[in-house]
Amino acid sequence: MFKKVLSLVLVIAMAATAVFGLASCKKTDDDEFKVGFIFLHDENSTYDKNFLDAAKAAAKAAGLKDSQILMKTNIPEDETCYSAAADLVEAGCKLIFADSFGHQDHIIRAASEFKDVQFFHATGTKAQTAGLDNFHNAFASIYEGRYLAGIAAGMKVQSMIDAGTITADKAKMGYVGAFNYAEVVSGLTSFYLGAKSVCPSVTMEVTYTNSWFDIALEKEAAIKLIDDGCVLISQHADSEGAPKACEERNVPNVAYNISTISIAPNTALISSKINWEPYMTMIIKETMAGNKVDNDICYGIKDGAVELTELNSKVAAPGTQEKIDAAMAKLKDGTLKVFDTDTFTVDGKKLTNYLADVDGDYKPDTEAIKDGYFAESTMRSAPYFDIMYIDGISEVK
Repeated sequence: MFKKVLSLVLVIAMAATAVFGLASCKKTDDDEFKVGFIFLHDENSTYDKNFLDAAKAAAKAAGLKDSQILMKTNIPEDETCYSAAADLVEAGCKLIFADSFGHQDHIIRAASEFKDVQFFHATGTKAQTAGLDNFHNAFASIYEGRYLAGIAAGMKVQSMIDAGTITADKAKMGYVGAFNYAEVVSGLTSFYLGAKSVCPSVTMEVTYTNSWFDIALEKEAAIKLIDDGCVLISQHADSEGAPKACEERNVPNVAYNISTISIAPNTALISSKINWEPYMTMIIKETMAGNKVDNDICYGIKDGAVELTELNSKVAAPGTQEKIDAAMAKLKDGTLKVFDTDTFTVDGKKLTNYLADVDGDYKPDTEAIKDGYFAESTMRSAPYFDIMYIDGISEVK
């Protein structure tokens, strides 16, 4: 996922005005304050490395010393997570972050037990209904970044058609997904819509690894899609397996969370990413000050929380940056809606209503279509677009 569109100072000021309420927690002495981080994997996972880098930058921005930062890596989505949280509390942490969806129930358990500690969980869905003042969810509108990365992909595929390298009926992309969760489905759909906005004939095949991080499986999935005729590969999975497969097969690739130009100089196009630094910095500073923080926080591209990595001009089609910049400006001013229902159909029909699970109880009971678009991540931070699939997207086993 490009350079920050706003300075961190501006991001902090804007979000602090919109999100934080009156002081309601006890202020902690800056020198005594400790913050803990729980990561599903380590720096070998692109997702966790992105989170790790943001945590270090946020802690530095908040003025914390190394001794005030405690990190636990390779924490699975089981009882180990609760134990890790309890260890961090015992070590004196007053603020604890966890980065994986499956950590959520274990973090809720810790929050219910350690009421004087604030817990923040990325990608979760239950903060609005958990009934705990000290448990919070956060996510970013990453679908905006996926859409912009999709434009880069669509421009590349269209350039292949224009050059006669492929015909329009062979304009098929592949997508390596981790799980068929709403988070992944929302991302792959927005990516496809971005590509389709500049390459009307494009289609996409999706396959799942059922793992967030598995180098071999992700590489195998990418090769399967390439062998099935996909001329470009993207992903929502956390290793470099797919980009490396694309480099070996000379197939353009759009990755996630980090730039892959260094490992795939001839095929890497661009990546989308969540920048967790503004979010973490604000939460650390406000918690240290004893201020109350909203229980569900969502930042977007206009806040500097959704980014693109640098565009690889060696691989990108001419005019790609200009197309991205134009769409980005419209996303920022609200004139472009990623899930505009005029831009896609489901089973040949325009979507006029759709009930989504917004409150995390796994019951689709909230209308998500508003003013002609699917209002993603507006009623909770975590994605709830789970339509499998809009026309043009299919799944391969």
